[in-house]
Amino acid sequence: MAPPSVLMVGTGEYTTGYVGGTASGSDKKVGVVGLTLFDLRRRGKVGKLSMAGVSGSKFPGIREHLHKNIHDVYNGLDVSFDSFPADNKTDPEAYKTAIDALEPGSAITIFTPDTTHFPIALYAVQRGIHVLITKPATKLLAHHLTLLEESRKHNVLVYVEHHKRFDPAYSDARAKARNLGDFNYFYSYMSQPKSQLETFKAWAGKDSDISYYLNSHHVDICESMVPDYKPVKVTASASKGTAVELGCVPQTEDTITLLVEWRKKDDHSKIATGVYTASWTAPQPAGVHSNQYFHYMASKGEIRINQAKRGYDITDDNQGQLTWINPFYMRYAPDEEGNFGGQTGYGYISFEKFIDAVTALNKGTITLEQLDARSLPTLGNTIATTAILHAGRISLDEGRSVEIISGAGRWELQ
Repeated sequence: MAPPSVLMVGTGEYTTGYVGGTASGSDKKVGVVGLTLFDLRRRGKVGKLSMAGVSGSKFPGIREHLHKNIHDVYNGLDVSFDSFPADNKTDPEAYKTAIDALEPGSAITIFTPDTTHFPIALYAVQRGIHVLITKPATKLLAHHLTLLEESRKHNVLVYVEHHKRFDPAYSDARAKARNLGDFNYFYSYMSQPKSQLETFKAWAGKDSDISYYLNSHHVDICESMVPDYKPVKVTASASKGTAVELGCVPQTEDTITLLVEWRKKDDHSKIATGVYTASWTAPQPAGVHSNQYFHYMASKGEIRINQAKRGYDITDDNQGQLTWINPFYMRYAPDEEGNFGGQTGYGYISFEKFIDAVTALNKGTITLEQLDARSLPTLGNTIATTAILHAGRISLDEGRSVEIISGAGRWELQ
């Protein structure tokens, strides 16, 4: 069986590393999605590649950027792809034409503004196409549940790109948490510098918020650590002012905190507290692109992880500051043969596990239920995360706590 073709929907920083007509100023200067898939194609795991955006006029610049920063760096790695729409056209629905060009059993990746995830994914699923969506899967709980139902109907995988599940420290911590007794308390913090608001200015505060973008990481990690617990209430609070001063729309929050009450599924007298904070107004010269840490406490022990500083720092006169590097996410250095050498990065692994799962499904050697049982970030395994994030948005908008009702396959917010 031929390896699956893959369409990349969204042509921005995460897919290509190309922002505003040049390489991104973040730690993703050559992107993640495109580079990973180009290398997976070199390794024979994926077939034909394509890319869909809104403005075709960006593609000549993207191709030049990829040729210079990937092809010329990694032994002439093939960076060719079909593009939609044509270079002289603008089409917000070009993804439909691109999906229609795929054979059933192919796959797409979605790295677009949060409000577009659901319609793009639904269009693909209903045509027998597997889907990888960047987090959050959807903004609304109802959309998540609809996608789950449709994916089961069409026997396709919808996988949420929660790459922190594959961070070796986080993964090991999740396993060890199972032996520490009852869940009691979880606190997390994740931030990015104010420069990200320039990258995301087209949608920041309008179409989504920093909780959907960053809290989604740790909410998912917590959900996956405590399968015996369910969230029952969310209360959110936010800080404002800095993003607005930087030119974002008036409703843009700087920092959002979610306070979540969890209860044990088989003993509602056992209650735990989760606190998840995310910000995109951290200082510019912080030395790290993303602060990220959590504290987990249970009845028989606790876990603390700080993944901002990995014990690897660089001082560069051109940067003017000490910088802490994270090669465990994406390692961009070539290997000893000159090829891309980042296959062990957890960012890369997240995509490879999706492609391997798609291939196994297409061959009929595994089922969707078996993939759920592997604790991969499938739609079936991430419902609580979407429920918490959606409840948090309602809590901010309406100034109240929001209850999460679940049981017997039923989920709703009140």
